[in-house]
Amino acid sequence: MEDSSLEEVAYDGPSGGWGSLRGIASVFGKEWATPAALETLARQNKPGGFMCVSCAWTKPEHPHPLEFCENGAKATLWELTSRRCDPDFFAQHSVSELRGWSDFDLEQTGRLTHPMRLDPKTDRYVPVRWDDAFAAIGEELKALDPKSTTFYASGRASLETAYLYALFARLYGHNNLPDSSNMCHETTSVGLKKVIGSPVGTCVLKDFNDCDALFFFGQNTGSNSPRFLHTLKDAVERGCKIVTFNPVREKGLIEFVDPQNPIQMTIGKPTKLSSLYFQVRPGGDIAAIMGIIKHVLAADELAHGAGQRVLDAAFIAEHTHGFDDFVTQATASDWADIERESGLSRDDLAEAAEIYCNANNVIGVYGMGVTQHVHGAQTIGMLVNLLMLRGNLGRPGAGISPVRGHSNVQGQRTVGISEKPELVPLDHLEKRFSFKAPRDKGRNTVEVCEGILDGSVKAFIGLGGNFLRAIPERERMEAAWPTMQLTVQIATKLNRSHLINGRVAYLLPCLGRSEIDEQAGGPQTVTMEDSLSCVHGSRGHRAPASAMLRSELAIVAGIAKATLPSNAAVAWDDWTADYAQVRDLIEETYPDQFKDFNARMFTPGGFYRGNEVRDRIWLTKSGKADFTRPQSLTSMGVPDRDRRFRLITMRSNDQFNTTIYGMSDRLRGIEGTRDVLLMCPDDIRRHDLVSGQKVSLFSDADDGIERRLDGLVVTPFDLPRGCLGAYYPEANPLIPLWYHDKMSKTPAAKGVPVRISSADPVA
Repeated sequence: MEDSSLEEVAYDGPSGGWGSLRGIASVFGKEWATPAALETLARQNKPGGFMCVSCAWTKPEHPHPLEFCENGAKATLWELTSRRCDPDFFAQHSVSELRGWSDFDLEQTGRLTHPMRLDPKTDRYVPVRWDDAFAAIGEELKALDPKSTTFYASGRASLETAYLYALFARLYGHNNLPDSSNMCHETTSVGLKKVIGSPVGTCVLKDFNDCDALFFFGQNTGSNSPRFLHTLKDAVERGCKIVTFNPVREKGLIEFVDPQNPIQMTIGKPTKLSSLYFQVRPGGDIAAIMGIIKHVLAADELAHGAGQRVLDAAFIAEHTHGFDDFVTQATASDWADIERESGLSRDDLAEAAEIYCNANNVIGVYGMGVTQHVHGAQTIGMLVNLLMLRGNLGRPGAGISPVRGHSNVQGQRTVGISEKPELVPLDHLEKRFSFKAPRDKGRNTVEVCEGILDGSVKAFIGLGGNFLRAIPERERMEAAWPTMQLTVQIATKLNRSHLINGRVAYLLPCLGRSEIDEQAGGPQTVTMEDSLSCVHGSRGHRAPASAMLRSELAIVAGIAKATLPSNAAVAWDDWTADYAQVRDLIEETYPDQFKDFNARMFTPGGFYRGNEVRDRIWLTKSGKADFTRPQSLTSMGVPDRDRRFRLITMRSNDQFNTTIYGMSDRLRGIEGTRDVLLMCPDDIRRHDLVSGQKVSLFSDADDGIERRLDGLVVTPFDLPRGCLGAYYPEANPLIPLWYHDKMSKTPAAKGVPVRISSADPVA
């Protein structure tokens, strides 16, 4: 008899549709946004308007009447809240008290309005004049060894700000420029570059109009890049097949109702998106792709005997390296191992292979379900292997398309935010700005955390983001953080990273992207790069939340001017007055990618900065696209063992990165809580647990450090056996700092080894 208490939580509706509109309305009411916010939304992601601060999905040349998604609207309404977190608020609440508030409650205090300085004696933030803050921060930085400092950048800062921030770091004397890419898609930057010579995806939006099949791995489109769903819907309706591999059956790739289609909204019949949807085990993508490849190779062998080919032999011969060695490994791979590691059957993978073989043009799409694994870069290599078999690189309608997260995280890397000096034109910078650039490698996110733990990092400047909440080892990091001499946070709203401070600490409020940025030269425009390497101009139209706010660029320039010696080639005041001058610097530094930057920044659909792979130019060591051989069939960093689970950290439908908009994870059927442990009913039974029981999770990392997360409620959910789901960032304390992708050091948050400790069942 079926145990009704183990009925899985789920959402019965499609992604999009009326549920999406209700989600927007709930945040509109929660933030007390004014009716003028609707006019702002109408400008969102359109030429002459402002670019969404949420996901990095591209903007079409011909936008929809409303070119925003549910989460994009939430991000804008969140920014346009009528609430204010002003000096009176900080006078009423100590920093110690605020540490006890939830992430959601902290951000619900509203927009920061004044620059603040931490007063250690009263344990409160107190107002400070901008010039005094800049001068004090400059004095602290001048007293430190530059290499003991860190300049972190979140993904929201513009190209102009990012360029000057990176220049400031190098003029000051270091390459310690970690950014949010280190936590999500650095595996792409390293792994993809190694095999095809490009650190970014190869597709443009038109390719999705010309492809015959899309193979998705570890990407939750419905919550993380919902505007992409319009592109997928159009592709499916013209006959494109979507094959999805994800441990979680995410609604966004199952079915979609277009909120901008009156007929579909009225009739309510959703578009079915995925032709095949496989719940691969966490870390099982390498094995799944190997299984598909074995079927493709077998099909080619049969066809070859009849005088035909399934493989693109001409492409392989002319453009690739290492094919024969890879085929030897693929042929020797055992089906029993493939089925065990992937959690899928040989017949399942044959179905996927048949779609692949029958498609003329295939695009491989992936997200952090691939990149956040110990062998994530090897998974990317395997996906490239699959695409190369039939020449699906460097031609229209085909390619590889990682879906980036934050709105300009890719663009910041493009203009110099990198800890790797070899990726930056330092010779040009030295000549242009008359200085000697540091040439030693800087610290990435993991290395910054290690430096804070061992005491070698003395100062941290955060250009946006919620660094302490986003990283692994949160408890250890929060304990070590106050040993730093200086912490500076540039932000729009209060978050937990602002409440754990160095000996000297400043909280500097900045303009939001939807707000008018008025400088001495008049209203300013900023730019950003999307997932498909297109660059867009963005201009705010709303009045700032406070007259005291300054732009991110002005704040960076203010700190830099107070820190650095005078240099006739460095014009912080001029650049702050007119951002067009900064774009001229970007064009001068990267002429091939930013030609006529100022003239092209409002090009409908953005201007494409180019990618050599589209012309089948391979900037690799071999001079060709490289077939690679994975070291194992799993991207997990530890073997299976009794009672060890693979934990996936997940974002809800009501959050973006660490920002929590509410307690509704509608697309998974979870409401009113984030303290859940998602678990398949069979595992609940086998481990003598019950639905609703409170349990603790412990790290199973074998390093002698106890990491635990208490108070999670067992919740039946459609997951593979041996797999658990819990929310990010709450589950971050379970991730060891050393548990990361081997090539990129991206934290391996999608396959964390854990075990469950049960408590008494709830009554």
